[in-house]
Amino acid sequence: MAPDGRTGADRFDSDVVIVGYGPVGQVLAILLARQGWRVTVVERWENPYRLPRATSFDGETARTLVSLGLDPSFAGTAEPVDAYDWRNAAGATLLRLDFSAVGAHGYPDALHFQQPRLEDALRARAATFENLRVHRGRTAVDITDDGDGVALVTESADGERSRLTSAWLVGCDGANSFVRRAMGAGRIDLDFSHDWLLCDVVLDEPRDFVPVNTQICDPSRPTTVVGGGPGRRRWEFMRLPDEKPGDLDRPETAWRLLEPFDVTPDNAVLTRHTVYTFKAELADTWRTGRLLLAGDAAHSMPPFAGAGMCSGIRDALNLSWKLDLVLKGVCEERLLDSYGLERGDHVRRTTELSVQLGKIICITDEAEAERRDAALLAGRMPDRSVALALRDGLLRRTVGTVAAPPTGSVAPQGRVGRGAVSGLFDQVVGTGFVLLATADPAAALGPERRRFLAGLDTRLVHLVPDASGARGAEEAWADLDDVYLPFLASAKAQFALVRPDRHVFGVARNSRELGSMVDQLRSQLTLSEVRDPSRR
Repeated sequence: MAPDGRTGADRFDSDVVIVGYGPVGQVLAILLARQGWRVTVVERWENPYRLPRATSFDGETARTLVSLGLDPSFAGTAEPVDAYDWRNAAGATLLRLDFSAVGAHGYPDALHFQQPRLEDALRARAATFENLRVHRGRTAVDITDDGDGVALVTESADGERSRLTSAWLVGCDGANSFVRRAMGAGRIDLDFSHDWLLCDVVLDEPRDFVPVNTQICDPSRPTTVVGGGPGRRRWEFMRLPDEKPGDLDRPETAWRLLEPFDVTPDNAVLTRHTVYTFKAELADTWRTGRLLLAGDAAHSMPPFAGAGMCSGIRDALNLSWKLDLVLKGVCEERLLDSYGLERGDHVRRTTELSVQLGKIICITDEAEAERRDAALLAGRMPDRSVALALRDGLLRRTVGTVAAPPTGSVAPQGRVGRGAVSGLFDQVVGTGFVLLATADPAAALGPERRRFLAGLDTRLVHLVPDASGARGAEEAWADLDDVYLPFLASAKAQFALVRPDRHVFGVARNSRELGSMVDQLRSQLTLSEVRDPSRR
């Protein structure tokens, strides 16, 4: 059943139209449909694309996918990555990224996956929503935004045209986005462009690769060797300055470059070879009127940090809860201006990290490679963290500036328990706005602020150290993995207010600060007078 207060139900075919049905469009469609909105997706390809593009995702993305209802084991779709090695031409380790421990989100910090299988799982989940329709084989050809709604004209392969109307339209239609062009948005070039030959391989027999995942920083041929999900491997070879892209993108070239790895037509199947240009580009605007961008339509980054698809899914998570509040009439449209503000800065820093890592490997000059090797072997490592905090947007402020960490960071996840129920937080407590507390949060809030948070469907979570404590407090949850109480203690806080995209809005040391923090949230959400949830 659609949420109360749905806008435009009688005027529009859908509440939201999404153009593009790759992983980002799929995740956004599921998030909005789960909130009860009528979602229509337009996808230009008649059939799903069966070849892989992305090959890895992180623990934060795994957490999002499981929260949508996907199998938490990712059986047959993904497998954990233990480490990622960067070696020079002589085989010396320049840089090693260790992913062997379970990450802060309750899942491995890196997984290799088969994108077609992930998309199959997302499509199956999407098909369970009667309010989500997908129109395949239709290309977006015209968009009109009249300020009150959007009209999208699509065309089939035989030239038949149809018109869809909606309150909002989101372009998830890739790097060559039609929606982005219709918005008049430009691209910011971060000055990184290299051609690479990608070779996806299925070996006839299982084989152990040591190391499993490697960047071979050899100036005579920079090369990437990584897992491609269960049963698959990927090799990537950079085009050298004297090579033409057309000469590189040939099966005989692929087999010649694979042969030193003992990968030949006698023991493997080359499922795909193609030349990609790894670029670093950002849209200069994320929203124009009722049109928005997400995923590759808004940003393209090199693959060296494994963060491209993950960034797109973060876009979907950030945008979905804000669209939900606007569609309900709880918040005014200007809430959506925070989407590009937050995601634009975050994506730019993530892209700059990817470029920084790319510059380590994309060196073809031997003297420059020697200087790079010396610097890395001496321990002068680049900042490799992709767990970036938000620096601006809907966050608690002190004296006019964003409060100190953990404000803006992504809240961790561990197992919690109450009575006979236990499991990872998202699965047993739920998602959405969450107030984490070491004392009874309801008692600390007061009636008006409780009503406001209840109007946002906020979960009030009283955390205690162990299961016996949980039994002693009827509504308390035991912090079974010792994640949440140390997180709050490190911030010297009793309370942490977490947004639906899991970014920490702010923390509070006592009930007085808690009241001030909740009041800031209400103010920053730019609430509509007619639907302020504290005025029921």
